[in-house]
This record gives sequence, structure tokens and C-alpha cells, in this order.
Amino acid sequence: MIPIQYLQPPAIISEYSSPRVKIADARDEERFGRHYCSDADRLIVSGSNYSGTESSVTVGQTLPGGGIAVANGTYPDIFNNATSDSSFGITSPIFLQKITTCGKDLGTAYVDPSLITTSFSSKSELALNLTPDGTGLTFMGYSSPINQLDVSNSNTPGIIEPGNPVTTTPTYREVAQINYDAKINSSGYLVPQITTTNAYPGNNGRAAILASNGLYLTVGNAGNGNGSPEVTAAAGVQIVIPGQNANPSTPGTVQVGSFNITQYGYPADKTPKDNNFRGETIFNNTLYVTKGSGGNGIDTVYQVGDAGSLPTLDNAANAPITILPGFPTDLANGTASTVHHPFGIWFANATTLYVADEGDGVAADAATSTTAGLEKWSLVNGTWQQDYVLQNGLNLGQKYSVDGLPATYYPATDGLRNLTGKVNPDGTVTLYAVTSTVSGSGDQGADPNKVVAITDKLSYTTADQAASEKFRVIRAPLYGQVLRGVSFAPKPLKKRD
Repeated sequence: MIPIQYLQPPAIISEYSSPRVKIADARDEERFGRHYCSDADRLIVSGSNYSGTESSVTVGQTLPGGGIAVANGTYPDIFNNATSDSSFGITSPIFLQKITTCGKDLGTAYVDPSLITTSFSSKSELALNLTPDGTGLTFMGYSSPINQLDVSNSNTPGIIEPGNPVTTTPTYREVAQINYDAKINSSGYLVPQITTTNAYPGNNGRAAILASNGLYLTVGNAGNGNGSPEVTAAAGVQIVIPGQNANPSTPGTVQVGSFNITQYGYPADKTPKDNNFRGETIFNNTLYVTKGSGGNGIDTVYQVGDAGSLPTLDNAANAPITILPGFPTDLANGTASTVHHPFGIWFANATTLYVADEGDGVAADAATSTTAGLEKWSLVNGTWQQDYVLQNGLNLGQKYSVDGLPATYYPATDGLRNLTGKVNPDGTVTLYAVTSTVSGSGDQGADPNKVVAITDKLSYTTADQAASEKFRVIRAPLYGQVLRGVSFAPKPLKKRD
């Protein structure tokens, strides 16, 4: 287990260089050019260290999600318990690491775990989004101490789902906001602004954005039992009002629209799972979300509400959720020969959209996938068309070693999850993404993973043109650690003259 390290940063992350963190393939400006890599540009990477011990789980104990433990709390074997408890997970502390876009480590700080934690193996958590003025970051987690089992599938205090097998204490989901000038408490922890919600019972909140209208817009999944109207209304896109905390009788959330596959001519399935959203972004005052996992619904990219109009409390109920023209409309459990698994999304401009595709999670498929990696889409005459998929340098399906990790658990990259980018003055864009993995672990969400970068020429529209473009690793994997979100670092609010 990697020991937790507490730092005292003067701002969101200190300028301290941690000798424990190793950076792979860090490059300098002279080699890659000013727009490919710069020590002047800072990224924030979110993640978590496994903090359990051997005694966190005892072989033979009954697990909160059902089944009998087959492994103790030692990492990585603990996640083999997912074979007997499909809801298995364990809460852990959240860290934020600052690195340059060249990969230079500028320090790591931990968020106060008495206020918010994450579920270590829940791979879709801890997406990072900048606030509209660029001075803060938002993400989601749990109102739970560390080392609690199966919290990510627990009920919330205000929504107890019939049939949910998880016996863990009902737990609020939380939106956290950490501003550039976030306070550091006497224990050395970053202190976020926290807002609790009863949304996403039975599952997890994945991302939160502070919209320009002052509301948090969140995405996630709900339901782990028999379902109910309350569970259905707590899934998908939600509005959370900053500072208005939920209680058992107050939801603390308002659903924005609700997608149903019947909109595209299919028989109805499970409405909450149709709204199993993971990635989100706001561009031109419009909210976009993705779905890329689960056996229900349609794995694709969606627009929420009318173009140019963000959801509000007044229009939330009637906000349409529709698939972007040209994006896949095949069922997730259908027979389409090419299945997409979109995760993070980033607009370079109004006609160029990059989509991080996670891959299907099957080790045997990783090396031959034609969709996993970074998809580039262009808007042509009102319809989006896929130009190509960037994969070079990801080494999909090829196992990599991690110091301290047994060879039987060595992971391989399967695709990409969360994503951000920057348009450069020379007509290129540089994109930064967190990798997904496949491995022999009982839960691949517990695999050590990477942050990668690639530069693409905006005018390219064919794979041949982009053939020389290649991903490079700017944050290497570490034993007992997972990386989740990536964003440019917050900056101080500019003073007006």
C-alpha cells in the first residue's frame, strides 16, 4: 500500500515536487515545440490511493452487497471480491496532482476525507471541470469515511430502493468545488465547498459542472435493485443548487429531462439505465453528455436542452435529451458491428468534436478495437461524421508493468476516459486524457493507469493525414493508485482595471 502524503500547498496544489511520483516520457518545450508541451501550462489530475489494510476485509465475511469474501483487504487481491459481490468497492481519499503539460510534477494535495471520498474501483468517478470563470474545479464523491465497503451502490438517505442488495448505510452523493484559493486545514487537507444530494441512489455520480447560471449540472447512474419512480427521477442529468444540502426528506436535486429509447423507435427498457450518463461538457452555452456503458439504452453523445440554452429549474422537466445527428443510434445490447463506448468529450470549435472512447472492457478485444482511443468528429451540413480514431502510441491491448504489482495483474490500455484540450495558435489542438484498462484483476477499475497527450492538426479529416500523430505518456501509472479526471488548472480571478 502506498502511504498517504499530506502537503501544505499555498494554492490549490503546491509547487512541491514529490520524489515518490514518477513521470514517464516527460518532454521539454525544445523537443516538442511550444504548443505541444509547455512548462507554463498546468494540468490538474484527480485520483485516489488505495488506503485499506489487510484487515479491511476478512476472508469468509459476508459482504454488504451479498456473497462471501474470497480475499482479504490486501491490494490488489481485495478486488477479487467483486466475483462474489458485484457491488464491491471501498472508499478512499481523493488527491489532486498538478503537473505541467510536459509531465513535470508540481505537487500533490489531498482533499479532506472527512468531507468527501471516492470509491477506489469506480472507474467513472472524479471527472474534473473548470468553473465558468476558470478559478475553480468541480467533481463528485461521497459523504463517507474511507475504507467503507460498497458505498458506490448504496442507497441515498432520501431514496431507499426496493431490492437493492447492498446493506451499506445510505450515503449522500456530493458535489465538491475547490477554488484556486481553497483553504488548507490544520491537518494539511484541501477544504472544498460541499453540497450534498440524494441523486444517484444505488449507483454513482460521475461529473459536475458549475454552469454560467450558477447551478451545478451533474451526470451519473442510478438503481441497483427493483427500481422506483424516485430512482428513475434521480438518474441521468440533475440540477444541484450550490450550498443547498439534501436531507432524508429533501432530494437536493432536480432531474433535467429524461431520455428514453422509444424516442428512436425501440421498445422501452429500463428508463434509469437509458440515462446512465458519464461524460459531460458545456460548449456555446449548451450541455452535452455521453453514455458508454451498461446493457440498456444507446451508447452515444447527447445534447441536453435546446442549443444555446442551459437547463434551469424552470425548464428542467421539459428539457429534451436527443442524440447528436450522425452519432450512433444502435442499442447498447444490439447487434451493430461497430459499438462505441464514449466517455469524455471536448469541443475544439463548433464543428470539431473529440470523443474519448473507453473500449469494451474485454481484454481479447483491446488490441483490435477500431473505435477505442480518441475519435475525431466533424459537423458537415448539420450532421456529425467521424473523421478518424487516434490510437498510435496507446499500445492498446499490450500489457505494461507497474512496480510492485504482480505480473498476473499487469494491465493493458483499453481506451480513454476523461478528456480536456487546448487549441493552439498554429492550427493544432493538444488533448490530454486518462486511460482505461483491461487486466486480470477482479475489478479493472482498480488498475493503475496513465495520463496521455496528443497533438492533432485541426484541418485533418482523414486517418492518412493524421498517421504520424502519436500519444505520449505524461503521467505514469503507480502501484495502488488510480487516475480519474484531467483539467487545466484553475487560475486567480483577474482584477478589472
